[in-house]
Amino acid sequence: MAEHISSLPALEPRADDSHKGNYGHVLVIAGSRRMSGAAVLCGSAALRAGAGLVTVAVPEGAHVQVAAANPCYLTEPMPQDLQGSFAVDAVDRLLELAGTCDVVAFGPGIGKSATLSRLAATLVKEVEKPLIVDADGLNALVGQIKTLEDRWGPLILTPHPGEFARLLGVDVAAVQDGRETLAVEFAAVHAALVVLKGHGTIVTDGRQVYVNDTGNPGMASGGTGDVLTGVIAALLAQGMDAFAAAQLGVFLHGRAGDLAMESKGGVCVPATEVIDFLDAAFRSLHTSS
Repeated sequence: MAEHISSLPALEPRADDSHKGNYGHVLVIAGSRRMSGAAVLCGSAALRAGAGLVTVAVPEGAHVQVAAANPCYLTEPMPQDLQGSFAVDAVDRLLELAGTCDVVAFGPGIGKSATLSRLAATLVKEVEKPLIVDADGLNALVGQIKTLEDRWGPLILTPHPGEFARLLGVDVAAVQDGRETLAVEFAAVHAALVVLKGHGTIVTDGRQVYVNDTGNPGMASGGTGDVLTGVIAALLAQGMDAFAAAQLGVFLHGRAGDLAMESKGGVCVPATEVIDFLDAAFRSLHTSS
């Protein structure tokens, strides 16, 4: 039986003589012609959550929009297919970029195609750095879960219930009826860390479980998952282990959403406002103890 964890990991204060090289380099592989915003949200969240450097690799047709959206991250235009998604020719350059970074986040807004299924399998097998797979990156792994057996490095999967259902080959109701049990079993069998999103987001590596209590229904809007991926990637880049980064990441993400809702009111917290309130969420770590 997995051990339940309730206490949060500590985030060490920064030294006065810090420089960007102390806080890691995140590679975000995201976006497509129709979903350039996913790359912007993920890259921007990684910056706001403390990564020293962020590079956003994006299909070339979305490059101008992504580069213009935030001057603080680096961008890399990649070969694209006819649908405006990553082309198979992008894989060698992506692996080269991954080798220069500390953490790789893959999947937000990349779309769906057979090419992306091959790309996902290659990244899982060959990226040696900690790898987070989210959104369409998870959809690209459907039907090829055995690929996970070829991986030795830290792997974090961040599905919502629908994506997890597709990975398992069951319906969403089955996932919701057995959220913790299914997440723990999947993590243990596949040597991955699972972040099963939703009310009471579950973080588990198969041996320990954290059930998050921050967040609110207003966060049920497009892009908030892309923000979470960026936050977890940034915490990994700063030296946290996978479980601690995922645990603290989901807490801070939900806390930022709660603070945004308290400040703005209304019925919805757009993903951009979750990013805006991350600073306050980090500050709350030092005032709530």
